[in-house]
Amino acid sequence: MDMTEEIGLRIRKYRKEQKLTQEELSQKCGLHSTYIGQIERGEKNPSIESIFKICKALRLNITTLFEKIGDFGDSGEEERIPAQIYNLAEALPKKQQVQMLKIMQEVINITKN
Repeated sequence: MDMTEEIGLRIRKYRKEQKLTQEELSQKCGLHSTYIGQIERGEKNPSIESIFKICKALRLNITTLFEKIGDFGDSGEEERIPAQIYNLAEALPKKQQVQMLKIMQEVINITKN
């Protein structure tokens, strides 16, 4: 998963946490709803200005949006697995995050035996 996809997933997560549609977010930040959708799907690489507008509309500190992206380095795909797991989990609602954690713990317990 590249940075554009990671940012898109995070924007979607924060938008859904606020129970906003793409249309509602687009109205709040002055960007087209189609563009918001493209960003969320990782199809468009948004400008810093667009990211700033989205963060402002979501009342989100821009540093929060970028938190932990790139912490795992530009190494090979296998070494980025922890980052991919983190990003998949972070895009989920809290209830599903808890379920995912329990599943991962069970898998780890099973593989130890």
